[in-house]
Amino acid sequence: MKTFAKKLGKSLVNTCFSLVVVTLLWVLSLWLFHVSPYIGKNPVDVYNFLFTKDLAADNRALVMTALSQTLTDASIGFCAGIALASLVAVLFALSKGIEQALMPIAMLLRSVPLIAMTPIIILISGRGNVTVAVMGAIVVLFPALVNIVFGLRSVSPVMGDLVNVYGASKLKALRTVAFPSSLPAFFAAIKISVPGAITGALLVEWLATGSGIGYGIVSAVGRAKAYEVWAYVVVITVVSILLYNLVTLIEDYVLERFGFVKAK
Repeated sequence: MKTFAKKLGKSLVNTCFSLVVVTLLWVLSLWLFHVSPYIGKNPVDVYNFLFTKDLAADNRALVMTALSQTLTDASIGFCAGIALASLVAVLFALSKGIEQALMPIAMLLRSVPLIAMTPIIILISGRGNVTVAVMGAIVVLFPALVNIVFGLRSVSPVMGDLVNVYGASKLKALRTVAFPSSLPAFFAAIKISVPGAITGALLVEWLATGSGIGYGIVSAVGRAKAYEVWAYVVVITVVSILLYNLVTLIEDYVLERFGFVKAK
């Protein structure tokens, strides 16, 4: 319990530090680039918009409703991308031939701009959750796949020889040796995929679904609602930082339980 409390405290400190750094960069950028107050809003402006103005309650409700939709879309894309990446990584670990056949497809999905594929995806699957899952998975897939494959192949030669001596099948070797040893790489994939899934959700909301923060930002820009735009940006940025540090906290706990020692 003391160890967990210590890790929780460290995570809170890291989160606060990240938020302070982002806030300082925000204020400094507005000052350095002489951004007009009409366009560039500072932290106090956003705070007043959400908490002290006459319509603050309505403003918070608007932003929180959009945030809820974006987090739902990001969760769908994240789960679809991680599940697909894990499945493909297992296939790659089992067969070099499958890797040589499928890796070019993964690289193609990574290299073609998602905005160029969006009309085709919408024509095929509409503007619902299927499109959210497909586009989110495309954003998450490649970086997660590379990390998970690396993790599955990080088994020490000694352990690999040991399971071979005992006649273990490839699947059993993956389950008993490769999966546990790949945990650090798996969590690295998750930490990369969390902000990636949020970015994918914002993109799909802008291009396809017409809801959530992605659409809200575009709509607010078109209506010259600068306060609303900055509120959306600030809220999704804070949530992204919180989620990243939450994953890091879970990673520390799980890796410690499995006997991994992270570098200090």
